[in-house]
Amino acid sequence: MSKIIIHGGFFSESSTNHETKVAKQNALERIVKDSYAFLKTHSALETVVYAVSLLEDDDLFNAGIGSQIQSDGKIRMSASLMDGESQKMSGVINIEEVKNPIQVAQVLMSVDDRVLGGSGATNFARQHGFEQFSTEIPQRRAEYEAKLASTGTGTVGCVALDNEGKIAVATSTGGKGFEIPGRISDSATVAGNYANEFCGVSLTGVGEDIVSNASAAKIVTRVTDGFSLQDAFTKTFNELKPYDGFAGAIAIDNKGNMYHQDSHPSMVFASFDGIAFEVFD
Repeated sequence: MSKIIIHGGFFSESSTNHETKVAKQNALERIVKDSYAFLKTHSALETVVYAVSLLEDDDLFNAGIGSQIQSDGKIRMSASLMDGESQKMSGVINIEEVKNPIQVAQVLMSVDDRVLGGSGATNFARQHGFEQFSTEIPQRRAEYEAKLASTGTGTVGCVALDNEGKIAVATSTGGKGFEIPGRISDSATVAGNYANEFCGVSLTGVGEDIVSNASAAKIVTRVTDGFSLQDAFTKTFNELKPYDGFAGAIAIDNKGNMYHQDSHPSMVFASFDGIAFEVFD
């Protein structure tokens, strides 16, 4: 019954070379299969944190290591976690200088104030043993210094269904690059990261578009109300069209169906259920 699907933001043929595409395919295959092995002996909630941590640790993706630099020269990251069984969501918004924001969100799951932002999120991390760690890589600094505009479509995420039929989802982002400090992305909101006992969804794309559409919450609610996973995606993505909303999503429902869709080419993703493996092409 165990299944897992992950995403690593968007891939653009026009801005990314063939070598990078192959590297992302290989990285996603390694991470999804490693995470599936972890899922066999762990809960969905533990597994999505594990998978997103691996994505945060890979500088091919815009989360954790390799996060984008904001307009004031600093990196601020956001991440969230949701347990479909308990309906608890936790997250950090604009946290600074931690290696794995998703792991801070995991610790927040056990406290009353479960979504923290800015200096409060960073201070919480320090108080709970997360050491100061710069996630800046030379490539991001070079992009910033040259003021190369980012497409703003980089996020990583994971949805998992465990052996007990429980669903969890985690999402993490390094931002869109050159944004105004204080900007809130979708990743630590129910628009970008949502799950219940019926379905879990993680999104990537332009955060403002995703928030405007309340995309993750809509898909999960529609599945809960009896829509098939595909129909829930179709209706929700159709609602992005009036303003050309830029989004991609991955999901698993409690029947074990996996689904993915994007509004523009091409979201990078991979899925695995122990037998069937799929990766973006």
